[in-house]
Amino acid sequence: MRIKFEGQTEELSAGIGLLAEELRFTLSDDGIPVRVERTPNVLEVHLEQGQGTIRYGKKHEFFRALGLFIQHYGEKESFHIEEHPQFDAIGPQFDLSRNAVLTADSFKEWIRKLALMGLNSMVLYMEDVYELEGEPYFGYMRGRYSYAELKAIDDYADIFGIEAYPSIQTYAHLEEFLKWEQAAHYRDTRGVLLSEYEPTYELIEKMLATATAPFRSKKVNIGMDEAEELGRGKYLDRFGYKDRFDVMIRHLSKVREIAHKLGLEPCMYGDMFLKMASKAHGDHYVFVKNVELPEEMVNVIPNDVRLVYWDFFHTEEKDYSYLIDLHRQLGRGQNPIFLGGIWTWNCFGTNYGLSLRTSDAALKACKKEGVKQVHAAMWGDDGMENNHFNALLGIQLYAEHAYAEEVSTEQLHQRVKFCTGIDAEAFLHLKYLDETPGSVPDNTEQSNPSKFLLWQDVLLGLFDKQIEGLELSEHYAQLEQAIHERRNPEADLDYLFEVPEQLCRVLALKSQLGIELKQAYDNGQLEKLKDAALNVLPELSRRVNALRIAHRNQWHAMYKPFGWEVLDIRYGGVLTRLESASARLLDYAEGKVDKLEELEQERLVFGQRNRFNNKGAGWSSYYFRIASPNVFFHVLPIF
Repeated sequence: MRIKFEGQTEELSAGIGLLAEELRFTLSDDGIPVRVERTPNVLEVHLEQGQGTIRYGKKHEFFRALGLFIQHYGEKESFHIEEHPQFDAIGPQFDLSRNAVLTADSFKEWIRKLALMGLNSMVLYMEDVYELEGEPYFGYMRGRYSYAELKAIDDYADIFGIEAYPSIQTYAHLEEFLKWEQAAHYRDTRGVLLSEYEPTYELIEKMLATATAPFRSKKVNIGMDEAEELGRGKYLDRFGYKDRFDVMIRHLSKVREIAHKLGLEPCMYGDMFLKMASKAHGDHYVFVKNVELPEEMVNVIPNDVRLVYWDFFHTEEKDYSYLIDLHRQLGRGQNPIFLGGIWTWNCFGTNYGLSLRTSDAALKACKKEGVKQVHAAMWGDDGMENNHFNALLGIQLYAEHAYAEEVSTEQLHQRVKFCTGIDAEAFLHLKYLDETPGSVPDNTEQSNPSKFLLWQDVLLGLFDKQIEGLELSEHYAQLEQAIHERRNPEADLDYLFEVPEQLCRVLALKSQLGIELKQAYDNGQLEKLKDAALNVLPELSRRVNALRIAHRNQWHAMYKPFGWEVLDIRYGGVLTRLESASARLLDYAEGKVDKLEELEQERLVFGQRNRFNNKGAGWSSYYFRIASPNVFFHVLPIF
């Protein structure tokens, strides 16, 4: 396809050049003439009688319009598309702090996808993964970014009119830095900074200055979420008991002063204020009801630090509207920034059942409530066994909501195919890694059998009671075939599906194996146990190793090497335990031991999320709790 652009395209030329190969077009004087015009508050794409027109308001809108023009050219002799931007800022938030640190090249690939989608903002969540002068242990061996790397990412995003800015932590969630002896003097508790301690504020000033320096934007998220432990450790010893709200407000006041001194525009998560007002406990502050915000609290929360309302849970618009209003009250009339989520964390397969429902409801509520800045988080809790690219269908939904009041499934599927080269159905297959027999509709209770069935021990079977009676082996065998049939070797992102396909191959054999071994043991079926030792478990080991290699290849194609060792060690644990299980079964089958105590034990339900109480097939957030009920490590409170 050849195109001849007419009009003022100087600021667009670099981006056009970078997308030309991806969109398979060239610039030529004998190409299709396309007139480019700037028109505020509207995006138009037009073709009639061989003449094209693109009208756009902001730079990033042009690249969406260009994609729409190429997408529809050839389908029809003429077309007219008109869209109206719904938000001022919209785009993904990348979790880069839980081992999966995207390379600069991976970010560039993401940015090109975001440009085609028409998104104009991206947030880099970095707890300690940026270099900090004078603090060599900050991000040590964690894949931290250099100034040059972050500047290159920002420069590339700017080509397409995408604003990039950092989200850091200035209170809690700093466990990975504070674990070092050299950082001990900054600690209140294990992950919380010691407030009212002057070196803490010197550190925070350095963090804010360093993290924001590579970016054009003056925006920065200063974090402060989930800081329940504040004031309860070394602070309590040093300063005595003080009301937690007062401690947090004093800390926020000092951080705010630093941010403003540096000329920054800070925002922060609002959950701690809402938790304190509602007396809510735990992570799920978003489930609070009938909260009356104390006037004395609202009056001292600074309204020049924009609040961020994060919520990945609700499936009804009214719940988002209610919580938007609470955050608006906390902000004294100012609308919050909304942070939704595409469920990439604690699983191998993105939970699209929940993600698409929550995102659709949230974005509709944001439009009705006048919220103008929205982002979608892709967290990587417990080591990021999944990957950021598996969230592309969810990010596409955000993009379509960015230009329309309502979004149809057909529109979403057409657009994600064009922007990513992958069928929507291929992305949707990922949800069935966890949306299995025994899960609730759309997996809204967040079962994650893809994680716990892979990592659990075949002799201990901690989750075997959870899945008793569920045909998971058949489920995963069928899913392996479905994923394989949907793959397209011609697509650049086809490699995303190698890990899910190999994982299904493993789980088709492993998911119910522990139950089968226990039954054979209880029934005295020695030949079956011997066959498992000599044939089944070795075959399973081969499949696990093939999965490990596929996962390793995928990781190194996307991320810095730091952090992969965590998953490599987990795979190694599975492989060595399978070898040990073979030896134990063989010893028993051949009469060398008179019993296997592991298989003597009664199987119990693992947790409160289980199919017996209609809460799904099971859930665990942490590998070390899945792999063994015994002590992996003993963490003493650091006070």
